[in-house]
Amino acid sequence: MAREYLAKLSQLVLRLDVEKAAGARIEVRHLFTGAAVYVNGVVCASWSPVGLAFRLPENEVTALIARGRARPLKYFRDGHVKKGYALFASPERSSPGRWKPYFVRAVKHGREMAATPGRPRLGAPARKSRR
Repeated sequence: MAREYLAKLSQLVLRLDVEKAAGARIEVRHLFTGAAVYVNGVVCASWSPVGLAFRLPENEVTALIARGRARPLKYFRDGHVKKGYALFASPERSSPGRWKPYFVRAVKHGREMAATPGRPRLGAPARKSRR
């Protein structure tokens, strides 16, 4: 199943020329049952069976959800809400161009998160706690 979402996300990112629009090098890789867009080792968007999700500043996520444009991201019905993500169900029903501004903002937000000192990145060794 993940291959389906990897193909869909890869095609959409290429079609929208997200790297050029956001001014950053990105990677699209498998993520559990879907696929994710990474910038500097930080997930900034994902496409899975629940829909297309963008990692955005919390105030923007809150506003999108409050206006009914997005839903909170939950991978399971009884699971916890993934903070900082705006979920759009059934993204295939919308014009692909609708998603470009979200990708650009998510990639820029991901770059800011990656630049935050002390923030672990994908592939970086976990810091040991001192006790």
